[in-house]
Amino acid sequence: MPSQQEVKWSQLKVGLIVLISITLLCTLLFLMTSASGMSVFSHKTIVTSYFENSDGLKVGAPVNLEGVAIGEVKAVQITSDPARKLAPVKVVMKLDPKYHASLHTDSKASLSTVGVLGDTVLDINSKAAVGPELKSGAELQTLETPNLSDVVKAGEGTVESLNVILAKVNRIADTIESGTGTVGKLINDPALYNKATATVDQLQTLAQNLNRGKGSAGKLLHDTQLYDRLNDTAAKLDKIANELDEGKGTAGKLLKDDTLYNNLNSTLIHANSLLAEADAGKGALGLLVKDPAFAKKLDHTVTQLDTILTNVNGGKGTIGKLATDNTAYTNLNNLLTSSTDLVTTIRKDPKKYLTIHMKIF
Repeated sequence: MPSQQEVKWSQLKVGLIVLISITLLCTLLFLMTSASGMSVFSHKTIVTSYFENSDGLKVGAPVNLEGVAIGEVKAVQITSDPARKLAPVKVVMKLDPKYHASLHTDSKASLSTVGVLGDTVLDINSKAAVGPELKSGAELQTLETPNLSDVVKAGEGTVESLNVILAKVNRIADTIESGTGTVGKLINDPALYNKATATVDQLQTLAQNLNRGKGSAGKLLHDTQLYDRLNDTAAKLDKIANELDEGKGTAGKLLKDDTLYNNLNSTLIHANSLLAEADAGKGALGLLVKDPAFAKKLDHTVTQLDTILTNVNGGKGTIGKLATDNTAYTNLNNLLTSSTDLVTTIRKDPKKYLTIHMKIF
């Protein structure tokens, strides 16, 4: 049976072990909370935010400020407030007060995931915040960001479009591989290769002929006389351009002589004056353009002249018969011939035809 001293010593050892364990537990708890940005003995700042969807946010999830843990989520619950119908998820956060200087009333809270499929955490963004310092009990405005499900839903349409495009590309590839269609024939038809080879050979032959100076193009490339002629022509053109610039010759005077410009300008002014008078109905041209009575008379006169010419061409009237009847021409020719003969006969024997008989009563 142990002595009383041994029992006391055993109890003392148990008490020391319990005390040491409690001390270690408190130290460990302090270290854990300090590592998470929270101190067990510090006064916590309680703030709330409202979200459309919690996206799997859990109690105890870290609250980060620019990637640094400054607190944790205390509660995630659905509120029954009708005013919060569009954002019914209430998130309560416990924040370390030593970060108050970086938290403002216009800071934004948002949900994000660690990696692609990691846990949901709450991020606070204060980069553009300029409001007063955040106090306990305040509400942080939220910044809704698309989650993975939203991205997947948004990408479903793109995936469907890609599937349709890939199906069309597969059909095109099958068509090309089978040798049908224009592209398929270009790829699979050996005749095209033969034609391309023949074309390349012809181009090579053409290049060789050009390099040897054969043909018209070859002579153009290698004949020095052509260069000399082109050089002479360029010199002549340069001389002509210099003479034009100096105002020599007819073309030079046309370019440099101000008299031509003045005469042309005067002519245009006079023409504009004539057109203005004609448009105002002045002068013969103006009457022709503006006076309907004069135009009507002129039209009537032209019509009558056309009728007369038509009658003349048709052989009607004296002038028409003279113009179209050969009989009048023949009779007039005969008359002239007879008159010529009569004058000739009288000149030969004037006494015979010009005897004067005088009688006295």
